[in-house]
Amino acid sequence: MIELRGDCGSCFGLCCVALPFTASADFARDKPAGTPCPNLREDHRCGIHARLRDEGFTGCTVYDCFGAGQKVSQVTFGGRDWRTGSREDARRMFDVFPVVRQLHELLWYLTEALTLPAARPVHADLRRLRERTEALTRGTAEELAALDVPAHREEVNVLLLRTSELVRAGVGAKGRKKNRRGADLMGARLKGADLRGATLRGAYLIAADLTGADLRCADLIGADLRDADLTDADLTGAFFLTQPQLNAARGSSGTRLPDSVTRPAHWAA
Repeated sequence: MIELRGDCGSCFGLCCVALPFTASADFARDKPAGTPCPNLREDHRCGIHARLRDEGFTGCTVYDCFGAGQKVSQVTFGGRDWRTGSREDARRMFDVFPVVRQLHELLWYLTEALTLPAARPVHADLRRLRERTEALTRGTAEELAALDVPAHREEVNVLLLRTSELVRAGVGAKGRKKNRRGADLMGARLKGADLRGATLRGAYLIAADLTGADLRCADLIGADLRDADLTDADLTGAFFLTQPQLNAARGSSGTRLPDSVTRPAHWAA
C-alpha cells in the first residue's frame, strides 16, 4: 500500500500549512490553519525534521497523510505550488487536502480488508467501494470540496464492520464477546491481557499498559494508542491498525506487528 503512505518529496508541505495545531504536549506552539509552520523551509522541507521530538513537535512525527499530500499536489492541482499560484488556488488546496486525507484513510482500510482471507464473502463489495473511493479522490477541487465525506464514510463503515465480524469469527466465541468499542481504557492496567479477537474500535487506550498483551486478530480501527505501552505485545494479525496509531504508542523490539505497518524508529531497542 505504498501509494497510501506520505511521500513528502512529491508534496508541497501541505500538512505543515493547511492544518492547525495548538500548543500542547504534541506541539510546541499554536499555528492556525492555512498558515505555514515557521519550521517549513522554502523547498517545502521541515527545518527541524531530525529534531522534531526534541523540539516539542511529537505530533508531527505521529502524523501521516496516507498519501493525500502528493495526490492533492500532483493530481488535483497538477503540480502547481501554493507558494507561486494564486491565493485562491492556495485556499482551495488547503481546503481540499483534509478531504482527500479522509478518503485515503478509507482507501487504506478497504485495501487492507481485501487482503484478509476471512473477508472473502464481501471482497466483491469491498473492491467496488474501493474503486469508487479512488475515483472520488481524483475529482476536481470543486467536486472534492462539495463531497459529503461523512455519508461516504458511513457507507464504507458498514462493510468494514462486516469485515471485522468475519475476521474475528475465526478466533472463537470468547474473542467475539470482547467488545471494547469506544471504551474508556485510559491508563488501564492490561499487562498480559488476552484481547484476541477483541473489538477495540475507537477505544481510548491513552497511556494504557498493554505490556505483553495478546492483541492477535483484534480490530483496532480508530483506537487511540497515544503513549500506550505495547512492549512485548503480540499484534500479529491485528487489523485496521495504521502507522500513525503505532507511531503514537511505545513499544520494543519484542513487540510483534502485522505486516501492514513498520516498527517506529523511536521505539526502545
